[in-house]
Amino acid sequence: MDLSFLPLVNAILNGISAVLLVIGWCLIKQGKRDAHRKTMVTAFVVSAIFLVCYVTHKIWKGYVGDGLHTSYNGTGLIKAAYLLMLMSHVILAMTVPVFALLLIHLGRKQRFETHKRIGRIALPVWLYVSITGVLVYLMLYPFNPPML
Repeated sequence: MDLSFLPLVNAILNGISAVLLVIGWCLIKQGKRDAHRKTMVTAFVVSAIFLVCYVTHKIWKGYVGDGLHTSYNGTGLIKAAYLLMLMSHVILAMTVPVFALLLIHLGRKQRFETHKRIGRIALPVWLYVSITGVLVYLMLYPFNPPML
């Protein structure tokens, strides 16, 4: 089975998640708490689907002997920028599930002040991870220079 399409799916899921996060933020700013809740839970589900697809792709790449990672072939400053973005993306991505589950829990318990305080930190992190996920895909696949 060829699962080489999954990186594109993952980029699309990251993009959808980013859009949902912005919509959810706008909704709560408008006082639409129920619509905010539904939108943010949907963003969480989309991100969870992403995680399943991401892990599936990594397992498949290891199974077919293609190596777990796709190399970026750029050089110089662009490669340094890519690696910096990738490193920050990976480190911050590890916090997103924790933030998301905590925020869902706080919302369900109606601890809205704590939810709001943590959400002010979590939203930019989650948004950054979603957007840089799309950028990593673009740099690794359609815009990856050929190997020298």
